[in-house]
Amino acid sequence: MAHPSRRVLLGGATAAAAAAAAAAIAPTARAAAPAPQTPTLWREFTRAPYTHPQIPYIGRSGFRTGRHPFPRPHRVLDARHYGATPDGTSDAAPAINRALAEAGRSGGGTVLLRPGTYRLDDVIRIAHDHVTLRGAGSARTTLLATKNLTELIGPYGSRYGGDKSSWSWAGGLIWLCPEARWESLTSAIKAKAWPFEGWTGNRRDEWRTLTTVRPAHRGSWSVRVTDASRLRKGDLVLLRLADDADHTLLKHMAGDGAGARAYTWDDKTKLTSYVPYEWPVRIAAVDPGRRAVTFERPLPLDIRPSWDPRLTTHVPALTGSGVEALTLEAVETPQSPHLLDKGYNGVTFQCAYDCWADDIVVRHVDNGFGLVAASACTLRRTRVTGRGSHHPYFCREGSHDNLVDDFRIDARTTPAPPNTQLHGINVEGLSSHNVWSRGHMEMGTFDSHRGMPFANVRTDITVENNGRHGGDASAGPLFGARFTHWNIRVTNGRAGLMKLDGLAPHSATVGLNTVREFDQIDVPDFTGDLNTRLELYGTTDAVRPRNLYEAQRTLRP
Repeated sequence: MAHPSRRVLLGGATAAAAAAAAAAIAPTARAAAPAPQTPTLWREFTRAPYTHPQIPYIGRSGFRTGRHPFPRPHRVLDARHYGATPDGTSDAAPAINRALAEAGRSGGGTVLLRPGTYRLDDVIRIAHDHVTLRGAGSARTTLLATKNLTELIGPYGSRYGGDKSSWSWAGGLIWLCPEARWESLTSAIKAKAWPFEGWTGNRRDEWRTLTTVRPAHRGSWSVRVTDASRLRKGDLVLLRLADDADHTLLKHMAGDGAGARAYTWDDKTKLTSYVPYEWPVRIAAVDPGRRAVTFERPLPLDIRPSWDPRLTTHVPALTGSGVEALTLEAVETPQSPHLLDKGYNGVTFQCAYDCWADDIVVRHVDNGFGLVAASACTLRRTRVTGRGSHHPYFCREGSHDNLVDDFRIDARTTPAPPNTQLHGINVEGLSSHNVWSRGHMEMGTFDSHRGMPFANVRTDITVENNGRHGGDASAGPLFGARFTHWNIRVTNGRAGLMKLDGLAPHSATVGLNTVREFDQIDVPDFTGDLNTRLELYGTTDAVRPRNLYEAQRTLRP
């Protein structure tokens, strides 16, 4: 397999600079475009794209490494033929779910929803590979959800205790999750045996070792293994890294600096419950003679013997499935008090790999779009609107390599009730190498709920920064290493997790307008020199390339 080299095509940046120059000579009524500037960090990155100390490589994030169109299955099932009527009054959920299940049993297909409004009195489940639910467009097909997840499945408490509702950060009224995993999760919830939600089952024990892995460095595309006999090209495997008694894996995720070595890890019980780190990845090639395995993405971390590295199985994943071209609208109810959401949630991907959403609007939801132990998924042209949401977008429980592109969060249509909370684009729980690109946020913030997410990117986003971040102290640091904010336009000038040079270790803030502190002032979790970088601070839309993800995609073999 050919791998991207360290050459980069700067044609996109050149074109952008030309466009900026043309705008500068436009009529005087238009404000002059900022002079384009290429930061030192970008030039450094092109010389070491897979191992740069502050900027992660995210050029292959998203569905099928971001280099393939969403599939169009030839088999089409019209939901009307299963009894779904777009009259807005009769429950269409059973008919839609029957059509989705038949498509799955037949090896895949598209379930088509004609224009109109379909009432839903149940969860819509996409539970089989290569199944697409497609409306006629988000302005033409509406699913009207009348019930919440508490009513449909039951109360969902937190495995960490307290009176919190896990529907505040889990589940969706459109839920993309493999059938067996969905059954195990909902059975545990009904039994009040609050589950782990990730790739290895409710008790994290549904895996077996395929082979152990020899030491390797972050950014490597290939590893040597002890036994390659059970590995095949195209297989989806988990790279599993446990931690040792000195927490050297967590320190590595934080950049291996002096601050990480001095940090107190032992009492961060919620954080340590997220370990082992589990990274799903598809195998691109196997060389049995050399016992070498090549992945479709470079390693996110070093591999060291003290972390018991191995490739393992996982619960069966959902792959090749998506939802397109519709609006999901919940009945309008007041937003619930913080962490007591009832589960009027939008679209959630769980234990999903290479899945997608496209042209989807969610309205009047508690939580908008969720990635829960989901990886290599793309959310494109998505929008959260209506009465206001707790988490418009949430990314948690070890979700990696996802792409949220061309997204929008609208200003709320009703005032926020007392004791509610607004976050924004959330990431937590050791999630890594996720990208939020080309966004417009009329409310919210760049939320971290602690749990030390690392190597994530927000780029080319306009934000009215009026949300607040969350996170329990036992979940540990707000950020690990290689967080990057690139070309961010803060319309209200409020700091609040926008400017990372004083907060995130071994990270970068590039192309941010001047911001000021407000009442939620954070202090760094790590002491000493954070080894962070700040460039083009105080500028607006001047950095070139404008979009870090798009620029990384121009790396060619």
